[in-house]
Amino acid sequence: MSNDLSNWTPRSRPERITLEGKHVRLEPMNAVRHGNGLYTAATEGDADGRFRYLFDEMPNSREEFDVWLARVEQSQDPLMFAVVDQNTHEPIGRQTLMRIDTAHGVIETGNIHWGPKMQRSPRSTEALYLHASYVFDVLGYRRFEWKCNNNNLPSKVSALRFGFSYEGLFCNHMVVKGANRDTAWFAMLDKDWPMIKHAFELWLTPDNFDSNGQQIRRLETIRERLNGRQVKG
Repeated sequence: MSNDLSNWTPRSRPERITLEGKHVRLEPMNAVRHGNGLYTAATEGDADGRFRYLFDEMPNSREEFDVWLARVEQSQDPLMFAVVDQNTHEPIGRQTLMRIDTAHGVIETGNIHWGPKMQRSPRSTEALYLHASYVFDVLGYRRFEWKCNNNNLPSKVSALRFGFSYEGLFCNHMVVKGANRDTAWFAMLDKDWPMIKHAFELWLTPDNFDSNGQQIRRLETIRERLNGRQVKG
């Protein structure tokens, strides 16, 4: 977090390790262990909508999905993790660490596909928190990025909710599925992480949820209050 980088050294690459949370854990992608659950997550509910802005398409068959699994299991960048429910031990989503720049301490989260069982629950928030904590607290990176199609409003809302800051729009950035993609860029910085981390941990405490599992305090509200204390202090 220091502005003096005279002693900066390149960071380590993320490893294939399991990251444990209360609601979910992140496991390095394993085709045998995660294939059945991830295929279900990729094909149930509003599957077409959830694949709309991803680079890959919704699988048409388990055989097609197995080809994809075999490829991503071996990939070093993006480095794919399965999101596994801690109670059921069922894979319910996936996400990556990607565009890994060890020299400058920059890394991106992407290829996020959170299945229906992760939606509107603490699981998705904790899954993102686990990767952010690994990036900043363990690996010591300076910058954690989130990028998405500018038309993907839910993704942009999520980025801001999680504590990423909007940095700008890259127009005509990519051609994806035969269409132009303007890319919205968001990032967290190491100097902001301690407060963002504290907000995540306060939001994830059991007393922040009522008997129906609904949040009592919004993550943004907690972060705003913490930030206000810092400004006043």
